[in-house]
Amino acid sequence: MGGAPSSGTGYSALDPAATGPAPEVPGARRGGTVTVYAQAAPDSFDPTDIDDEAAEEIGKLLFRTPTQLTMRSGRPVLVPDLTDLGTVSADRLTWTFKLRTAARYADGTPVTVTDLAYAIKRSFAHDAHPGGPTYQLSYFAGGDTYKGPYTSGDSYPGVATPDGDTLVIHLRRPFPDLPFYLSYPLFTPIPPGKDTRELYRNRPLATGPYQFDTFIPGAGLTLKRNPYWDPRSDPARHQYPDAWDFRWGGEQVRNQQQVLDSNGADAAALDYETVDPSLIPRLTGSRASQLVTGDSPCTTVLNLDSRKIPLDVRKAIAMAYPAGQLARAEGRTGYVAQPASTIMPPSVPGWRAYPALPNLTGTGDGAPLAARDILRAVGRLGFQLSWYYDNTRPVPQRMNEIQADALRAAGFTVTPIGVSTAELRARTSDYDAPVNVGQSPGQWCADWPTGGAWFPVLFQSHSVTDGDSWGMLRDPALDAQIDSVAALPADQRPARWMALDQQIMSRYVLIPRFHDRLAIVVGTRIGGAEGDSSLAMPLLTNLYLRG
Repeated sequence: MGGAPSSGTGYSALDPAATGPAPEVPGARRGGTVTVYAQAAPDSFDPTDIDDEAAEEIGKLLFRTPTQLTMRSGRPVLVPDLTDLGTVSADRLTWTFKLRTAARYADGTPVTVTDLAYAIKRSFAHDAHPGGPTYQLSYFAGGDTYKGPYTSGDSYPGVATPDGDTLVIHLRRPFPDLPFYLSYPLFTPIPPGKDTRELYRNRPLATGPYQFDTFIPGAGLTLKRNPYWDPRSDPARHQYPDAWDFRWGGEQVRNQQQVLDSNGADAAALDYETVDPSLIPRLTGSRASQLVTGDSPCTTVLNLDSRKIPLDVRKAIAMAYPAGQLARAEGRTGYVAQPASTIMPPSVPGWRAYPALPNLTGTGDGAPLAARDILRAVGRLGFQLSWYYDNTRPVPQRMNEIQADALRAAGFTVTPIGVSTAELRARTSDYDAPVNVGQSPGQWCADWPTGGAWFPVLFQSHSVTDGDSWGMLRDPALDAQIDSVAALPADQRPARWMALDQQIMSRYVLIPRFHDRLAIVVGTRIGGAEGDSSLAMPLLTNLYLRG
């Protein structure tokens, strides 16, 4: 399992038999300090609060979790970490996970299954830890009433530890992708007696190959080796560098120029933020090898409200849509994005490029006159379209002009509504607002690499109520179809999710724009660099320094 994918449909996203140590990276050597630059600092290093890509990737160096995502042949694969991948009961409401290793914290004390259970309980204290993911609130038994150990005490019906090797999770409703969710940092074990609550973020206990050395919130973090990490038990991580030096702040282009120049210590550095377009002309010759590219978990679309726009009109919008002009206005290149014709991005195991639906290719400058003919034929000339846009920044203003001009030329009556950057998110999130195009989310980045992180979230009736809908569909038949795919054995789901992708695209409830791509720069001594497509970050656990 976990071999190189072909079309994707025969590729497994799970390897339940994986064991440590992780396969060696060719040419890897131990030693040295890797410097990592970025302009913006992660929000938190309290594992319960982590829900941004940078902190999650850095967390792979620090925190072992019940399961873990690693990369094989450019694709994400879920492997056992502290536990196996779990077994589920016949009613799909109880999952049982068995400890696989006698791990230790960086202070030498043993990890216990009670610590894993406590971490789950701690995640319900959302008043104290508001930044983390919240799937447990809706899926886990008692998640709607339990408020965490600080307020509700230790008794919680959603988790049990019947013996020293077993973790049991009880659900309110089936959650087929629970093993993927357990790879999140919030599931790393935390000893109840060492939970310093709001101070825990400043020095969390490590179980991974590295631990905190020094930390200045918002400015810098250094990591040193964790002597109690055992590579023989870990199928996903390495411990090649002696230390890591994360430096946040500074100007992005300057940071990336330093990495490309690779003078002195910067030869052992990288910048994990997307390469600035102004530097792309420098990525030629010997510097071309300093660019690391890969897939991402994100798709950007134009959302169409199917409650307010009939199908024929949605098809006319797609025909008129000036995708190419908008890409040029954004300065988007093939390094950082690829045109989208599917809902899911290529990073999802099982993805395949089916024949694109007419005018849903993410390319071209549109055909407004042909779109006008469609509107005329269905008696919809002058159909009203309205959307919010950011009227305080030049690029969104220019993109709004391009979109409005194209749709006017197609025979629509358009009413763009300009708002400030600060207002935009709240306005586009209001599904009762007087607009019918461009409601949020305009981009979706899946929380784990399966169709279960896309279709049940974005296309079921509850998605409208949840505020995470593409197309505003309320279709009981589609709800049932999504549920039926989610209930299939794991190896049968990828192909069925892809078929559903094609089926929903045929309803023209969105216009796919692009899939993000990873594009970052590394110094000349950085080895083992590859993308982590589950996070659109460099896979830090495989990096080493060349001699």
